[in-house]
Formats: sequence, C-alpha cells, structure tokens
Amino acid sequence: MGYKSFIWGITIRILLMLLSQFMALYLHLYHDSALGLLAFGSLLAFQIFELIKYNQKTNEKITRFLESIQYSDFSTSFTTDSKLGGSYKELNRSFNKVIGEFKKTRAEKEEQALFLQIIIQHINTGIISYDDQGKIGLVNNAAKHLLQIPQFKDINDLGKLSEDLLQRVLKLKTGQALSLKLNNSLHLNVRSTEMKMGGKKWVLLSLQDISAALKQNELDAWQNLTKVLRHEIMNSIAPIATLVSSLKTVLKEDVMEQNGNYIIEKEGHSDLKEGLETIESRSNGLVEFVNAYRDYTSIPQPVVSDFKVGHLLEDISTLLREDLGKDQIKTKIEIHPPDISIRGDREQIQMILINLLKNAKEAITQAKDKTIFIKSGISLDQYKYIQVVDKGPGIPPNALEDIFVPFYTTKKNGSGIGLAISRQIMNMHKGSLHVHSIPNKQTTFTLRFE
Repeated sequence: MGYKSFIWGITIRILLMLLSQFMALYLHLYHDSALGLLAFGSLLAFQIFELIKYNQKTNEKITRFLESIQYSDFSTSFTTDSKLGGSYKELNRSFNKVIGEFKKTRAEKEEQALFLQIIIQHINTGIISYDDQGKIGLVNNAAKHLLQIPQFKDINDLGKLSEDLLQRVLKLKTGQALSLKLNNSLHLNVRSTEMKMGGKKWVLLSLQDISAALKQNELDAWQNLTKVLRHEIMNSIAPIATLVSSLKTVLKEDVMEQNGNYIIEKEGHSDLKEGLETIESRSNGLVEFVNAYRDYTSIPQPVVSDFKVGHLLEDISTLLREDLGKDQIKTKIEIHPPDISIRGDREQIQMILINLLKNAKEAITQAKDKTIFIKSGISLDQYKYIQVVDKGPGIPPNALEDIFVPFYTTKKNGSGIGLAISRQIMNMHKGSLHVHSIPNKQTTFTLRFE
C-alpha cells in the first residue's frame, strides 16, 4: 500500500511539472507574456526542487530501514505524521509494520534459543560442539562434569584428559561412535555428527558415561553364566551322586564273601558295569563342558591387519564347498563396493563366518531355497558389515538374545558356545554381532565393524 502511494505521489508531481512547462510555453508562444513565463518557470523550478526533496527523503527512509534490518536494530521507528503527504504516512506505516514483524520473529527465535540452551544444559548427556578450527562453540554442564576440564576452549584440550581419546574423536566421521575406558570410574561412549552453520563446518559430540550400564551388564552376564554353570554341573553331578549311591547298594546286597574271595551275582555285575559306564560318560561330558568354558574365557587378543573382504569370502567358499555341496547347498556372495576391506584379525573373522555358515547349513537342510547369501558393504551410518543370510525356519523371537548366552543351545548335539565366542570376538574388535530373524522366512547374522 505504501509503495502504491509513493508511485502516485511521483506520478502526480511529474504531471504537475509537465502542466507547468506546457503553460509556460503556451503563454510565451501565444501571448508573449514574460510575466506568465516567469511565474510558471518559477513554479516549475519549485516543483523540481520539491520532487528532488521528495525522492531524497524517500531514499533516506529506505536506507535507514535497510540498515535497521542489516544490523538487526529493530528499535528504529518511522513517524507517521510526515508533512510530505499521505503517501509517506503509508510508507512509514509499512516500514513500522515490517520492523515490528522482524522484532517479533527475533524475539521468538531468542526465546527458542534460550529454551534450547536450558534443555541442553539440563540433559544428562554431555554435548560439545566445535568448528573446523577446533574452537569450542558449546559445552553443557553434563560434559563439564564428565570431563572435569576447567578451561575448555579448544577441542585439543581433550588431550589433558586422554590423548588417545582426543585422537580417536578427531578421526570420527559423522554418525560414527567410539567407546573408551578412561579410568576405573569413567567409560565414555562418544558419537559424532557434522553440520554446517553460518558457512562453517561444526562437529557435534554427544558423550555418555556407560560405566554403570556396563557394570550392570557384566553383573547380569555373570549371573547368567553362573546359572548355566550350575545347571550343567548339576546335570552331571546329580546323576553321578545317585549312581554312586545305587552302586554302593549293589555292592552291599549282591556281593558275597566266600573263603576270602568276593563273588558278585550276574545281575549285580551288569548293574555295576552299566553304572560305571554312565559315570564315565557323564564325567567325560563334564570335562568337555569345562574345556568349552576354558575356550570361551581364553580367546587370544586379535592380531589386526587390513584385508580384502572379497579374498576372505572366496577362501571360505572354497573351504566349505565340498561340505555344503553334499546337501546341494549353494552360496551367493554380494560385495558393494567390490574392493571393500576391513581391519581385524583375519583368522578370527574367518572362524566366525565358518561357524555362521555351518549354522545356516543346518537351518536350510530341509528348506526349499538352499542358498546361503553372504553380503558385505557399507551401511548408511558408514559402518562396514558382513552378513550371512539364510531362508530357513528362523529363530523364535524369545530365543533371539539367548542364542548368544554361553552354553545355551537349541540343537540336540550343540555345545552352545559357538555364537557366544563369535560375539565375544566381535566385541574384542570393537564391533558387534547381531541377529534379525523372521520365522519361516529369513534369518540374518550381521558382523558390524568400526
């Protein structure tokens, strides 16, 4: 509205100037009136001066208006009682309205920023942001409490707490995370996200102390392991104790002494033989169990190196081709990108994959689709992975996590140690082993690497 009034003001002034010019020429040409020419010439000069003043005033207001926006100075007010006419009043009202909207928007943003600041300062997760020069932009109270660094102005100050932590944080890519034990009371989990603001690249770190959670998980794991140990040992010891008691009875009732010699009845001899064989069998089973437990608790530290996933999978496929071929089972390898490599202990990773492939083989022996898919690639959050997929009967939902518990097994002749060892190896690689199963459709085991 103000713009239209301004246009009308300019138009009217130009028309009046043209009229004055026309009247001056008319009087001069047709009436030879010097006085009339002087009068309208003076009027035209005044109109030109007034037009320049009008434009200058408008430019000053527009300049002041734009500077207010440029420097976010929304305290500026434009008067609405201008003597230059109604068009200026409309222009002033428009300027004041726009300034008012900017002021309102800035106030709302400041309120939102303050609200977010309060939330960030009160959450239990530590938050740190730093720019591409390493300068700290934000540190909340939780981060200060976790890190205990008094003067925290640069991301390199993390080196005061742990140089290893600093170097690993600087290598983190967006979406990646790391877990590092700094001391007996602090085990940090750090996740990184990159973003751009104001033409700068910023990195946002979230920090959590997972010591309590790890201790609770460790306690739960020991309790579960204790239950398994008790169960397995009792399964062996209880029958042995019962048999020993029965055999003592056999010796007491079926063994007779004649002339210094002991004679046992045929039935008693058979009972003793059967009982001793059972004791031997259960004792051997207990020894095997103890050996399996020793294997689980004495996995050597990984000897890491970089190796091509394609070469590893080809070796495994060649190694198991004959065994899988007996049951007409095929393997299909999919690798994207083809030259992907991972860092780890090649032999240990190979052992995990062989175990998973053998499990998949047993799962699809009676299935229609006897193909095991081995896939490798890079996930959306930049983690490298290897997957073993089969289309067998799947795993019941209530057993999905139990299958990783040591000595838990759903197989008749299984030891229940293979998957537990596999997951422990992946943990030692700072990775993970997960399973996703849809009963009667598909089961996927995923090895995830940093």
